[in-house]
Formats: sequence, C-alpha cells, structure tokens
Amino acid sequence: MSDLSSYPGGERIKSLKDIDVAGKRVFLRVDFNVPMKDGLVTDDTRIRAALPTIEALCEKGAAVICASHFGRPKGKRSEKDSLEPAASHLSELTSRDIIFSEDCTGNGVVRQTKELKPGQILVLENLRFYEGEEKNDQAFAYELAKLCDVYVNDAFGTCHRAHASTDALPRMIPERAAGLLLEKEIAALAKLIHNPDRPLVAILGGSKVSDKAKVIDSLMIKSSKILIGGAMAYTFLRALKVQTGTSRVETDLVALAGKMMERAEKAQCKIILPMDHVTGASFDNPGTPQITENAHIPEGRMGLDIGPRTRELFKRELAGAKSILWNGPMGVFEKKPFDEGTNFVAHAIAESQAIAKICGGGDSVAAINLSGVAEKFTHISTGGGASLEMLEGAPMPGIDSLKR
Repeated sequence: MSDLSSYPGGERIKSLKDIDVAGKRVFLRVDFNVPMKDGLVTDDTRIRAALPTIEALCEKGAAVICASHFGRPKGKRSEKDSLEPAASHLSELTSRDIIFSEDCTGNGVVRQTKELKPGQILVLENLRFYEGEEKNDQAFAYELAKLCDVYVNDAFGTCHRAHASTDALPRMIPERAAGLLLEKEIAALAKLIHNPDRPLVAILGGSKVSDKAKVIDSLMIKSSKILIGGAMAYTFLRALKVQTGTSRVETDLVALAGKMMERAEKAQCKIILPMDHVTGASFDNPGTPQITENAHIPEGRMGLDIGPRTRELFKRELAGAKSILWNGPMGVFEKKPFDEGTNFVAHAIAESQAIAKICGGGDSVAAINLSGVAEKFTHISTGGGASLEMLEGAPMPGIDSLKR
C-alpha cells in the first residue's frame, strides 16, 4: 500500500501504484487556485506541483479530468474567476493535449469526458461556479461522478474543507486514491505530527495569534522550542508587559498568549520571542527603518521585522535540531528592507543540519522562493490553511474520504 502509515488510518488509502487506470476516465482534483493578474498566471507553483500526478496518470493510459476551484465566486459564474487561464498555462508546461471545458457538469461535459482519449487532459471550469461545491451537496457530487470511473485527489490545499469535490464525490467512487503530491504532503506532515525526528524546533510567524493558537498548543507538546516572529510576536510581548509602540497587537488575545506561555513552560517547551526589532513609522509609510535597542518598541514606532540580534538568536536556537517546521514570515517581507529577517531565517534553516526541514505553506513558500533556498528544504507544503489544520490535529475530510 501507499507510504501513508503515519496518518491515522492511512493504510486504508490507496496510492497511484495501487489503482488500474488504463482506458479509464480519472477525475483528478487539483489545486489551480493560483495567483493571476490581467488573465495571466503570476505564480504557477501549484500547477507545476500537480504535473507529476498528471503525467503518471497519462503514462498509465488514463484520460485525465482536472477539476479545481478558483477565487470566491460564491456559486455564480464570473469571467474573472474562470479557470481558462490556468488551463492555458498548463498547456505551456506539458506536451499533452489540453482541452478546456466551459462548464464542470452537464450532458455536454459528460460527452467530452467520454470522447477523451488516453493521455488527453480535460480541464473543467471553476467548481465554485456552483453553490453545491462549497455546500458539499450530494446532488452536485452525483453530477460530478458522471464524469469519471476513478477518483484521485492531489489538492492538499483543499483537504481541510468538506466540499463536494473533496468529500461527497470520492465517497461515491469505489476506486479512489491519493495523488503523488497529496501522498508526499501527508507523509511529511503526518510524520512531523506523530513521529518527528527530535528535537523538533518550530518557527512561527505571520500576523495573527488567532490563526496559530491551536497549532502552538499542539506543537508545544512535541517541540523543544517554538520561535515566534512576525506581528503575532507583539501580542506575546504585550503579555509580558513589553512596550509594543503602534505594532499590531490582538488586544483580546493578550491574556491567552500569557496562558499559552505558561502551558508551554509546563510542557518543557521554550517559547522564544524577539529581543530587538526593525521598526517603521507606519505600515503604509514606514520611512527610514530603525532598530530598537531591546525588545521594547518606542511609542510612535511600529515593529515590521525581527532585528539583527533576534536573527542571530534564532539561528543559535536552531542548532542541534533534527526537525524544523517553519510557518509564517518574520516581518513584512513584501517590503524591502523589512524582508531581511525572513530571508535570514530561510537561509538559517537551509544551512542547518536538520534531517527534516519543512515549510508549512502560506506566505513562507513565497519567502523561500524569493530567498532562493527552496531546494534545501525537505518539504514545502502547497497548502497554507490545510497544513496548519493538519498540524493542529483538525479533521481532514479530503483525506479521510479516500479511506476504503
């Protein structure tokens, strides 16, 4: 069976090598929800990530039906949310015959799937043009089921959602499996959750404690250290009575941050916060950056990045780690020079001797790509929200629906 034994019930999930797809129509749930501008794909990471599974299915003689959501059209057809640009971009990445369907259900689409030859690829229009997708509607899933003989999910970024194409549909198709990307995601993250090489050090950033609270609670049980940067660090610092100037603080979560640090201490997990910062006048108009002398941020200044001493501190704390998990930038990495802390951390992880160097998706992926060290990570997740929910132990309907 597939290399999914670290995931609860993973032995009941088939992989591509376990299914016969020759001459069959395969509904391949992909994640083509990619950044676009003026009708052109600006970051094709997720499309490229689906290529190995697409090619493997074609090589095995399948007719492949790629299905994805894009944007938030809320059940209504909208030209700006069409998947046609993604289909066009896919055609540039493969020599396979790509056909775009202007819908994702109906007799016309069924006819298109039946006319597909082995090795051909049909890309369906946006699943979210129908309300039934996000509602996990059985009737909508039944219409999708008419398009295929086999179901394969390779869209890890959607697996935390119980939607029709990831939950109801696979339960209707007896022959179902995880794609190569999904299998890789599950294997890497499930091992980190259930059987990591220790010591495990987590580095968490981003803007909100509310987004990461459950992850921190989960990680403190298995991590020796949690390094916290980004805007979320200011909420923790406020809990320690540290001055935070005009930095972003979730005031309603300051008390929770304090309790989390107490729980971490009881769990013998060190929470390490910034000892200096790079500040600006404001987020929109930062002006000349200034470095603080210590953890306190003066009144009228906003923390926008971790400072140079914090960077060196974080690098020292990574020494000796066997597993490193990174999720979230250390500052406003989209704006120079406030990207320096995030870049420093990316290189520090890349240069470490850890066995597992895992990036948990989201903005961290963009930061790693900008830093040019992506190849030195053992795994970079394609799912931001999905990786966070999996790490916190939340249900994963898109994975559980694959179990036999």
